[in-house]
Amino acid sequence: MNRDIFIQELQKLDIIVDEEKLNLLNKYYDYLIEYNSHTNLTTITEKNDVYLKHFYDSLTLSRYINLNEIESMIDIGSGAGFPGVVLKIFFPHINVTILDSNNKKTTFVSNLITKLGLNNIEVVNARAEDYAKENLNKYDLCTSRAVAFIDIISELSLPFINLNGKVALMKGNIDNEIKILNNYQQKLNIKNYIINSFVLPNKDERNIIILTKNGLTKKVLNYSQIVKRSKIWNGK
Repeated sequence: MNRDIFIQELQKLDIIVDEEKLNLLNKYYDYLIEYNSHTNLTTITEKNDVYLKHFYDSLTLSRYINLNEIESMIDIGSGAGFPGVVLKIFFPHINVTILDSNNKKTTFVSNLITKLGLNNIEVVNARAEDYAKENLNKYDLCTSRAVAFIDIISELSLPFINLNGKVALMKGNIDNEIKILNNYQQKLNIKNYIINSFVLPNKDERNIIILTKNGLTKKVLNYSQIVKRSKIWNGK
């Protein structure tokens, strides 16, 4: 995806594109490739591919969530900052928390936001189930892109959002996962969910599952409990 096509596709999403944002993305790409030369962040390194599969893909969330109405969000397992940092660039009013348990990746993102001069974006090196204990029912939006099986990431994500908030799980193929939502919706504390399916300009399949929750979260399961329940639900 070259610059012109990138701009055209964002315009279809009603996303405002200007030179400042494009310059920030270029700096992002350059630092990603520099850092990736000694620390594995992504196997996608060709510029057109990064713009399509990381930058544009992150912004497809705006198809289904009105990000102009979001004040706070947390991005779980953000890795190299996808989608959290990309969303911050294009929607700078959002207070963003980047959460990842991999210290090398959070170090990269911390350095990145300094280089880009981004404000009101926090980077936390912690496990989701630990960080949630002190941050229950806090955020308008929780995002997670290609992280864990759908029941595990649902249980990790839902405690973070407030009663009117949403969880957006960004995934590829979900054929082997969606039965979990159907069978265990109530036990996962999910009030309802919507599956939004589409393809990228290169025809890669994408799904964004939007979750809302039944009520305020009072307690967070530890990770071993979540994994144990996941294995039971999957018949393992």
